[in-house]
Amino acid sequence: MGSATEYNRRDIFKRAAGIAVLAAAGSPLLAACAGGTGGSDTKGAKSGGYNLADAKNPFGVDGKAALEAFIFDGGFGSEYLKAFAAIYAKTYPDAKINQQADKDVTGKLQPRFNAGSPPDVIDDSGNKQIKLDVLVDSNQLTDLQPLLDAPYLDDPSKKVKDVLMPGTIDSGTIKGKVYNLSYVYTVFGLWYSAKLFKDHGWTAPKTWADFITLCGQIKAAGIAPLAHQGKYPYYINVAMLDMIAKQGGLDLMKRIDTLDPTAWDDPAVKTAIDSFYQVVDKDFLLPGTNGMTHIEAQTAWNQYKAAFIPSGSWLENEQLPSTPADFGMTFLPMPSLPGDKLPFEAIRAGAGEPFIVPRQAKNVAGGLEFLRMMLTKEASGKFAEVANSLTCLKDGVGPEVKLRPGTQSTVVALKAAGANTFNYQYPNTASKFDEDLQNSSGELMAKRIGPDEWIKRAKESATKNKTA
Repeated sequence: MGSATEYNRRDIFKRAAGIAVLAAAGSPLLAACAGGTGGSDTKGAKSGGYNLADAKNPFGVDGKAALEAFIFDGGFGSEYLKAFAAIYAKTYPDAKINQQADKDVTGKLQPRFNAGSPPDVIDDSGNKQIKLDVLVDSNQLTDLQPLLDAPYLDDPSKKVKDVLMPGTIDSGTIKGKVYNLSYVYTVFGLWYSAKLFKDHGWTAPKTWADFITLCGQIKAAGIAPLAHQGKYPYYINVAMLDMIAKQGGLDLMKRIDTLDPTAWDDPAVKTAIDSFYQVVDKDFLLPGTNGMTHIEAQTAWNQYKAAFIPSGSWLENEQLPSTPADFGMTFLPMPSLPGDKLPFEAIRAGAGEPFIVPRQAKNVAGGLEFLRMMLTKEASGKFAEVANSLTCLKDGVGPEVKLRPGTQSTVVALKAAGANTFNYQYPNTASKFDEDLQNSSGELMAKRIGPDEWIKRAKESATKNKTA
């Protein structure tokens, strides 16, 4: 959200709570900048004053201007920010760089947006993220098209947009414009311990029927088949919505993204949700997991109390303190249902962890240049080393970078998937719908509603938010 230890991820990277937070805090954010000129006007962003032919300084950075970078302190940690700041300082040694990291993005930054003094570059992620669509609707963000059209630092014959992984630009696009750089390339699905499976002679399942059979064997061995981060239903939605996408195909996924209410009448939805609900109906969940935070559930999984857990690929870095050295963290695509339109190897994968440059930032040019530097091989490699995750830069990790088992397993999965990757956009573009869907999933996992009611609520929310 992610992104993002608690959300988004990570775009990445997302869990929806920000709308409620903003509503509870009142509406000053929405009013603070509507119709205002903002920092980007004074620095040429809106007026087209950049010199994109200048490979060294396309945005006109003042080398002595201070730069403030704020990141969500989540699953990727904050060490990578130091590396990025050092790269910026090599080019602009006279610039004072203020580095900040915190889990509460809304609490720390909403007052500053209201006052017209936000940081210059922000990783807006986590379950206390300020929702991107809210920021766009209130005219708070800089259009990043100049960044995409700027020369790529490692090879100025290319533009930045030419070196990004597929889907990166789509992930950053809201209402037809690119407002965030979704920096982390995240893979989503199920995770298991290679050691646990080897010790018990279990084989990772490729079909849902085999998954359910294996869950029975796991339960008989005294281990819970599945844990999930119950307080944050975003995670379990990854599993369920991926099954819907694989069963119904990309067209159905796009209809869900655009809040087409009729998408929820598609038979693929009922097939997928009825199938997934077996883990609840057959009592395959780790006791208490519905009330656990992400860290609590994941730590129980690291302690071999559960065999599977859903998450994005930030999981490995997030769980470093509690993962046994021989755990063998391994990624698994969602197992296939009969009649799936996408193969077993198909996975949700895409750019998340949204980095933004506020319109009212004091150093918009510096913020854009900071993002451009993040997309160098040097920065991408540093991120992989310290955050144990891939970035949205094509071939952004060289052979000199040593990857941990979980991250390496995602590289293998991406290669196997080939062109069969997909990624939902509604968490960025329809955060209220995302929040409703998560609330319904929490009820479903607690067995307070069944699959038919879950589908009914999803359709009602799509209808309501489509016309809102």
